[in-house]
Amino acid sequence: MYLNHDKSREERCGIPEVVFGEGKSAEELVAIVDTFLKDLGRAIITRISPEKTEKVLSSIDINKFLVVHNRKGRVLSIKKKDFVSVSVGRVGVLTAGTSDVGVAEEAAAVAEEFGCEIIKVYDVGIAGLHRVFGALEQLKDAQILIVVAGMEGALPSVVAGLVSAPVIAVPTSVGYGTGEGGKAALFTMLNSCTPVAVVNIDNGFGAAALAYKFLKMNTSGPQK
Repeated sequence: MYLNHDKSREERCGIPEVVFGEGKSAEELVAIVDTFLKDLGRAIITRISPEKTEKVLSSIDINKFLVVHNRKGRVLSIKKKDFVSVSVGRVGVLTAGTSDVGVAEEAAAVAEEFGCEIIKVYDVGIAGLHRVFGALEQLKDAQILIVVAGMEGALPSVVAGLVSAPVIAVPTSVGYGTGEGGKAALFTMLNSCTPVAVVNIDNGFGAAALAYKFLKMNTSGPQK
């Protein structure tokens, strides 16, 4: 078994090492979690199945740790009870449709674990454009927005044209044939005439990490 985790990643890069659970066996994840909890006091796993979650949790004394399992987002967080995440600010998370919620929940779960306050408004796609205005009213206190959309992926551009907060666009693999598994949404976002930051298809984690780093820089100032 190959375990060589990056203990200094948070100090060096500003975010902790997060484990990608897909493609790893339950036994590997159990060993990784054990190492992370001993060395860092916390383990965050993305793309983890319910079956692997059950095996990981059965390997620890859950009375000694705080456990948060976001089933929809497929994110598992385990940390020592005295572990503290410093609050850095508010992140708004929007989706175009209900089919995009899984990716949005991954972003929300990771950002919240990092120390972000999360405000969620889902199912406000441009097929019913009037819904966007109500959503933005609910998100007026958010300092940065993560906007998740599949199909043609137009929602982030619309939102970015209406708000002063930075927008991180997340294309999803939701859609019919010519959507090409999220490529159409990705290309739309990359070609937006309103400035947005774009992460990879279905990459809720990447959006969360970027939002956290933006907010952290805003509260602590630029890196020397």
